[in-house]
Amino acid sequence: MSNPMSDHIEQNSPVTVVIVGAGHRSLIYASYAKQHPEQMKIVGVVEPDSERRNLTKERFDIPEECCYADLEEFVRQPKMADAVINGTLDDIHVATSIPLLRAGYDIMLEKPIGVSEDEVMELYEEAERNGRKVMICHVLRYAPFYESIRRQIADGVIGNIVSVTTSENVSYHHMAMAYVRGKWGNKGKSGSSMLMAKSCHDLDIITWMQGDVRPARVGSFGSLMQFRPENAPEGAGTRCLVDCAIEESCPYSARKNYIEQRLWRAYVSYNTHLGVKASDEELAESLRTDSPYGRCVWHCDNDVVDHQTVIIEFEDGSTGTHVMTGGVSKPGRAIHIIGTKGEIQGELEEGSYIIRHPDARKGHIYSEQRIELGVANDMHGGGDLRLAEDFVKVLRGAEPSISSTALEKSIDGHLIGFAADRSRAENKIVELRRV
Repeated sequence: MSNPMSDHIEQNSPVTVVIVGAGHRSLIYASYAKQHPEQMKIVGVVEPDSERRNLTKERFDIPEECCYADLEEFVRQPKMADAVINGTLDDIHVATSIPLLRAGYDIMLEKPIGVSEDEVMELYEEAERNGRKVMICHVLRYAPFYESIRRQIADGVIGNIVSVTTSENVSYHHMAMAYVRGKWGNKGKSGSSMLMAKSCHDLDIITWMQGDVRPARVGSFGSLMQFRPENAPEGAGTRCLVDCAIEESCPYSARKNYIEQRLWRAYVSYNTHLGVKASDEELAESLRTDSPYGRCVWHCDNDVVDHQTVIIEFEDGSTGTHVMTGGVSKPGRAIHIIGTKGEIQGELEEGSYIIRHPDARKGHIYSEQRIELGVANDMHGGGDLRLAEDFVKVLRGAEPSISSTALEKSIDGHLIGFAADRSRAENKIVELRRV
C-alpha cells in the first residue's frame, strides 16, 4: 500500500504520533516513545475523559493546544503528526479510524480490527482508497517465541504444514476480571465476542504460520457453561464484599484477587495505568458499591462464552484448530505444528519450543532440538514494544518485517473468528469470504 506522506519522514527525526483513546493498551505502545525518544514522539492526545486526557498530557509533555476531547474536532485541524495510536473500544475502532485515514494519518490500531466482517472490509477499502498504512496490534507476531517459529516454517524446517493446533487457557482471575465482570463480558456492550476479544491473536497466529495458504471453511462449538446464576454455590451473594457467605473460600473473591493479590489493578482501579494511586481502602469501597469488578461472577450480566473450539480447513487441505478455555488454574498459550517433514511444539510462557524430526536409525524414533528464546512469563511474550518499533520503521520506509501486521495481512484471522461465531450460533460449517 503506497503512502507518499510517510515517505517524507526524516530518518533522523522521531515519528510523531497522536494517541486516540488513552487507555491501558495505548499507553503501553506509547511508552516506546519514552524508551526511544529519538524514534517516536507523542505530540497529541484525543480522549473524552478529562482526567485521563490531562494525565496523558503530563506524561508526554503535550502542549494544551494539542489535547482534544473530541475526534471530530481533531480531524478538522491541519494534520499535526505522522500517525495515530488508536486504542479506543472495540465497537468504535472502525468508526474512529475512517476519519483518521481521511485526514491523512497512518494508524497503529488495537485489535480486534472491528466487530463485524463488513466493518473490517470497510476499513480495508478505506485504507486502500486513501493510501494509508494501518498496522494491527497483533503483538504475538512480534513475540520472539512465535517469530522464531515462523522463521523455521519459512525456512522449510518441517516441510509443508499439515496441521496447526493452538490453545489458550485463560486463568480464573483473568476470566473473571475481563470476560465476566469486565467490559468484554457482554457482547451487546463491547461489540466483541470472547473469541474475538481474547483469541483473535491466536487465530491470527494460525493464519500467519500458513503464509500464503488461505483459510476456506470454519466450524466451531462452545458455550457459556460455568458463569451462570444457576451455578452459583450455596451462600454466594451479589457482591463479594457485601453479602457473600463464601467469599473467604471463593477463588473469584474480589478482595483476594484485586486487593490482597493486587491482580489487574490497571483495570479495576481507575486510571492506574496513568499513575493514579488508589489505596486498598478506596478500592474496597468501590468494590462494595459501584465497581462492576465487585460483583459475584455467577450474578453478572455476562453473556459471552467461557470455552470455544474452532476448526479451520485451508485451501490446500491442511487444518487448524484453536481451543480457548476460560477459568483455568494455570494460564498459557501453546502451539503444535505438524509438517510433512517434522513438527514444532511449545508453550509461549516457557520461552522455548522443540523441533522434532523422524529418525528411523536403529534405537531411535525421532530427534529433538530445543530452541531457547530467553523471554518467559510475559503475557505477550515481549511483543508489545517490538510492534511499536516495527511501526516506526515501516513509516520511515523500511521493508515490513516477517512479523508485519499490516491490515491486509491481518484480515484472515478476523474472518475466521467471525465465521466461527456464526458457526457456533447457527450450528453449521461456514465458507469464508474471499478478500
